[in-house]
Amino acid sequence: MTAAKKRIIFCDFDGTITVNDNIIAIIRHFNPPGWEAIATKVIGQEISIRDGVGQMFRLLPSSMQKEVVEFGITNAKIRDGFADLLAYCKEADIEFYVTSGGIEFFVYPILEPFGIPQDHIYCNGSDFSGEHIEITWPHPCDGHCTNDCGMCKTTIMRRFPDSEYERILIGDSVTDFEGAKLADTVFSRSILTEKCRELGLPHFEFQDFHDIIKQLKQT
Repeated sequence: MTAAKKRIIFCDFDGTITVNDNIIAIIRHFNPPGWEAIATKVIGQEISIRDGVGQMFRLLPSSMQKEVVEFGITNAKIRDGFADLLAYCKEADIEFYVTSGGIEFFVYPILEPFGIPQDHIYCNGSDFSGEHIEITWPHPCDGHCTNDCGMCKTTIMRRFPDSEYERILIGDSVTDFEGAKLADTVFSRSILTEKCRELGLPHFEFQDFHDIIKQLKQT
């Protein structure tokens, strides 16, 4: 009898753990000229996520660091049931990783109260030392991905082979498309749901994390 695969969750942050997309909320709030055209190109997959996010933040001067960081943290609202999902994962021995296209200056402080180890949080970095804000990319694509993701979710997922793990992805957006193709189970919202339908990928739609807990208990 073969041993059961270990369940592992890869959970998006912006628009998934949080109700809103923090990156877009930050840029929209400070409203530098030209950001909307860049965002449209990212969503339309005309330019890479790394290129688009980098371009948008480069529109903001580093002198605004305090205001940008403060807004990024205080503007976020956690989706209902997140703490309960973490508690369930602990109880059911499901590994939980945050795989975020977000940026450490808001991701780490927002997640701090939940006690997720920092080595279980993958996200982008930031550099305020120059004239404009630069986003840094500590988790780039491996040789299997050519999408220039910035924070490559499929690269992280491939470190946990499907021969040993039942890979579960939770997400909502363009940054989750490729990961959804690798996952055994997909929990989706928003654009990710549309993409799963388009690609014929099995998925469960969710409104909050209680929906996900309920489904995980059934399977």
